[in-house]
Amino acid sequence: MRIILLGPPGAGKGTVAKPIIDRYHVPHISTGDLFRENLKNNTPLGQKAKAYMDAGELVPDELVIDLVEDRITRDD
Repeated sequence: MRIILLGPPGAGKGTVAKPIIDRYHVPHISTGDLFRENLKNNTPLGQKAKAYMDAGELVPDELVIDLVEDRITRDD
C-alpha cells in the first residue's frame, strides 16, 4: 500500500497520517523527518542538504528525491 499526503506546512498531513499508520501498520516517511535524521547522523546527503539550508535556500528537488529513495530502500 502506498499513500502520499501532500500539503503545505501545518496543513495536517501528520495528523491525517497517524490513524492510517496505526490501522495498517505501515511506515511513515516524512521529508522533514528525513532531513532531521540525515542532519543528525551527518550523512553525505545530510551534508548536502545542510549546505543549502545554511545558505537560506530551498533544498533542490533532486536531493529530496535522493533522500526519499535512500529511505525506501530500508526493509521495514
